[in-house]
Amino acid sequence: MTEADVNYKIASLVVQKLTKLGFQVDLLNEFDTRLNGYRAVAIVSIHNDSCQYINDQATGFKVAAALNTRDANRASRLLACLQYRYQSATGMPFHAGSITPDMTSYHAFSEIDPNTVAAIIETGFLNLDQEILTQHTDQVADGVVNGILCFVNNENIEPTPTPTFTP
Repeated sequence: MTEADVNYKIASLVVQKLTKLGFQVDLLNEFDTRLNGYRAVAIVSIHNDSCQYINDQATGFKVAAALNTRDANRASRLLACLQYRYQSATGMPFHAGSITPDMTSYHAFSEIDPNTVAAIIETGFLNLDQEILTQHTDQVADGVVNGILCFVNNENIEPTPTPTFTP
């Protein structure tokens, strides 16, 4: 098992699910020549964190928006949608303490059109989260898809409370 294998499996499922819903989706490689000036509603780079044991807290997911975006509001919205919907779908904790400049300044983000909103998601740690990442990959992909749909469809990030009638 490699990070590249797990990333590809998740990304392929995301593409399959979004295509089935009628979206045009491109599956790009890390050093894809199509990234140069790439334009889209959004780009989500799918990764996984270390497969080495770090400590018992090295579990969960993290997301970060590209720093070089021209539209910070849309980037924040994509980030919030991915974070909330992914957590809802997987039940995994958000691991905010390990977001790095390698995520926010991911090299591919400097290649895309600056009007394309971009985010990176580390769907989990390959060590402690291996079971969900490799045996429940559909659930992981659903979390990413739900985050993208939230952004594209301008959905509420938090569920709207159902009003109750009190006599």
